[in-house]
Amino acid sequence: MAVALMWGLNFIAIDASLRHFPPMLLVALRFALIAVPAVLLVKRPDVPLRWLIGYGLGFGTLQFLFLYWGMASGMPAGLASLVLQASGPFTVLLGATFLRERVTGPQVLGILVAVGGLAVVGWQRAEHASVVPFLLTLAGALGWAVGNVCNRQARAANPLHLTLWMSVVPPLPMLALSLAVEGPSRIAGALTGFGEPGAVGAVVGLLYTVVIGTVLGSGLWTWLMSRHPAGVVAPFSMLVPVVGMTAAWLVLGETVTPPEALGGVLVVGGVLLGGLRRRSDRDRARSAELIAAARTGP
Repeated sequence: MAVALMWGLNFIAIDASLRHFPPMLLVALRFALIAVPAVLLVKRPDVPLRWLIGYGLGFGTLQFLFLYWGMASGMPAGLASLVLQASGPFTVLLGATFLRERVTGPQVLGILVAVGGLAVVGWQRAEHASVVPFLLTLAGALGWAVGNVCNRQARAANPLHLTLWMSVVPPLPMLALSLAVEGPSRIAGALTGFGEPGAVGAVVGLLYTVVIGTVLGSGLWTWLMSRHPAGVVAPFSMLVPVVGMTAAWLVLGETVTPPEALGGVLVVGGVLLGGLRRRSDRDRARSAELIAAARTGP
């Protein structure tokens, strides 16, 4: 519950940060603040370099590039927390396509239900606002799914170390993209104009995403996943859009239309349904190995 609260409020923090920092620079800053202490203090995980880089490009670079870009373009924080859950169905599809993982009947049904919910939300966005921010956020969910596949292939003994070290990947490409797209003058203004209204809130929001959302939230989640069955812990992530949309309503005054609310129920229900599958003996043995490895560390 605490992790769901931390991650749900993360979208409010991002919204506050985007009121001062341009989105691409904000992604670079977010991961640079994690990468520097990670390189100095944390042992590099013993995983193939290609999967570490792939995880950083998918989960770190693509996910947050498109998420921040979408929110800066007008995607409401609450709906962003919901649409990002499309990473679940995307992960299943990518796993089936590239890893030849078997897709069960409930997973197919869950994907169809979630896609139907996303279609409803997208249709409502097109009716009442621009659909481009919705599509950008959806692209962020796809980036998260790419990162999930690379994370799975890395098979890190200590997932938290992998999460911290993948933060080394996004800062330089995102800074280069920020220089090319947002321009040096806008970057300089964001890094020096801390006397402007909203600048203090933007910095607090950035620190929240780094310390609370990433380090504390991800660390606690990894600890929970290492000590309890994944089927018990994972469904709690579905509370993230509930917290995100509620917080956006209370703090930012955001509202959703009844069809958007219906679409949200379908997305959450589809993701939950898609996460249900019967586990084989080999799956159970593999899970036991991963839990034991996470407990003992590298």
